[in-house]
Amino acid sequence: MKYIDFNDFERKEHYKFFESVDNPQFNICMNIDVTNFLRFVKSNKISFYYSMIYASTHVMNEIKDFRYKIRDGKIILHDSLQPSFTDMESNKNLFKIVTLPLKKDIIEFSNSAKEVSKNQKEYFPTIAEDQDKLIYFSCIPWISFTSISNEIVMNKEDSIPRISFGKYFKQDNKVLLPYSVQVNHMLLDGIHVGKYIEKLQNFIDKFQ
Repeated sequence: MKYIDFNDFERKEHYKFFESVDNPQFNICMNIDVTNFLRFVKSNKISFYYSMIYASTHVMNEIKDFRYKIRDGKIILHDSLQPSFTDMESNKNLFKIVTLPLKKDIIEFSNSAKEVSKNQKEYFPTIAEDQDKLIYFSCIPWISFTSISNEIVMNKEDSIPRISFGKYFKQDNKVLLPYSVQVNHMLLDGIHVGKYIEKLQNFIDKFQ
């Protein structure tokens, strides 16, 4: 992690512009093609949810713009981000939040996430430090949503991306996944979300 001189920050004018609004968060929803990816996940008998978290985090880490954060009025740049996701408690209609580092490959991460979640007893464990290096993930596997909103604290410095998945569905011989990205407009614009989705689609298409 390092601090960035605001005078050298490329989007300082955009930062100041969106700093003037009450809530600089914006959200974009779309469908992504998970046909090949789902086939890979099933053939390897791993969790689709954990695998999508891996893919999403891996791709987001490759885009520098998503690693900029606002901390105490200053811009910082993280070396990498890590996932923090909701997961349903076994035999209960209650979720817990699970946080763990990204692993080297998708299968290792999926297996690790399953084990960590299974052994975690707390619903909302305390995260000691660097909370702004997280990506928040959630899933609503019962609904193929076309729009979604996330709870937020009214803090303009909140620059943690929020990614949500819905229930995947078939259309024109493809399997599509409702996918939502929420980010802070002080740091990111629609073009950055567009580049992220393009890279994510290309990444998951490689899995067969």
